[in-house]
Amino acid sequence: MFLLTLHIVACKQKKSREQAFALTRDTLQVEAPFGAYTIQSPNFENAPRLLITDFGADPNNKKKNTEAIAAAIDSAHAIAGGTVVIPKGEWLTGKIHFKSNVNLHLEEGATLLFSEDPQDYLPAVLSTWEGMECYNYSPLIYAYECENIAITGKGKLKAKMDTWEVWFARPSGHMQNLKRLYEMASKDIPVEERQMVNDSANFRPQFIQFNRSKHILLEGIAIENSPFWVIHPYLSSDVIIREVNVFAHGHNNDGVDPEMSQNVLIENCVFDQGDDAIAVKAGRNQDAWRLNTPVKNIVIRDCSVKNGHQLLAIGSELSGGVENVYMGNCEVAPNAKLNHLLFIKTNERRGGYVKNIYMEDIKAGRIDKGILGIETDVLYQWRDLVPTYERRLTQIEQVNMTNIKAANVDFVSRILGEEEAPVQNISLRKVTADTIRTESEIHQHVNGFTNTQ
Repeated sequence: MFLLTLHIVACKQKKSREQAFALTRDTLQVEAPFGAYTIQSPNFENAPRLLITDFGADPNNKKKNTEAIAAAIDSAHAIAGGTVVIPKGEWLTGKIHFKSNVNLHLEEGATLLFSEDPQDYLPAVLSTWEGMECYNYSPLIYAYECENIAITGKGKLKAKMDTWEVWFARPSGHMQNLKRLYEMASKDIPVEERQMVNDSANFRPQFIQFNRSKHILLEGIAIENSPFWVIHPYLSSDVIIREVNVFAHGHNNDGVDPEMSQNVLIENCVFDQGDDAIAVKAGRNQDAWRLNTPVKNIVIRDCSVKNGHQLLAIGSELSGGVENVYMGNCEVAPNAKLNHLLFIKTNERRGGYVKNIYMEDIKAGRIDKGILGIETDVLYQWRDLVPTYERRLTQIEQVNMTNIKAANVDFVSRILGEEEAPVQNISLRKVTADTIRTESEIHQHVNGFTNTQ
């Protein structure tokens, strides 16, 4: 009887602990020209804090740090919600894999320095390469089928670049592995058979990938360097990226790539990129047609962009469809290096659609190309590498730009549609440039274009 009583008391205490640590979610309503939507994000305010030093972390020992962070994440997950704390100092680590109900918190002065050794990102995990699913090196920070997760604080995530910089140059064999993956995806070979870790593929991992996850918060952190795309919400929902400062100038170093994700808010961030600042994507060709998930309800506001190929790119991986994207009140540095403010890119292999795109209240200096670019024949290295297995054109419509000003451009708008699928209903209002180096409007196969002052 005494043992039974103890057991009952212990169960009640356990239940009480779980209730005390149970996370709540904050609900935010986001307003946009295409309509309002809500995002639920985790609130870790009252969650217990778990210091990685209590789990054996040692600033001079990569293995201990990797194991300590994993153990702290396990413990936070086991109590249904906890904050894993990275204290001040530099902590060399390998990969970090999230579990649900965990906040990774970097205190001011803390740096998580990620190893340059590809072996530290094995075994391979389900990931992607430019819109095609495959098994590849783990992203440096990876969440798969998680919910209620966060990365917060005033610290820094930094990647050591020794190996990745060599891989930027596409070492021998890389292009043939790209071709092999493309052909497997085109023929619907099961993803489990698309193993892309070998001696010559050299597929660089994303820095942060949230894969099939939901209720996600990134807030306050700085990110420096990246092997590939920096922040990649993939098939995920309810994502807030707030007050994040990104600096990454390597190959394919996009800032944020929301891909086949829904209900995303990106606000008050700073981007200094070697590629697109924000690139909205929806998968590639047959893989995206199989997954059949659009990217939808994306708001980017009050951000600052210092450099990037595009301020906002859509595509070229957009086969699942893109709808309801808004960028507003973003500051572009006067000397920023940009090709376009808005660039929508696709090709005859993509299919999908683009609709309800809004950009307003942007001021920029010199732009290498123009304010708006829409191109339907963008293939890059893929043009001669692989054939078109199935031709599907992309319908692009309802693009709206208001109160946009640039100092010096090649053109205001360059729209190159397809004769079989003209671009439809493009509205520019108070979109101007002080100096236009070639022509203001360069258009083919466009119906319903207006430009009013």
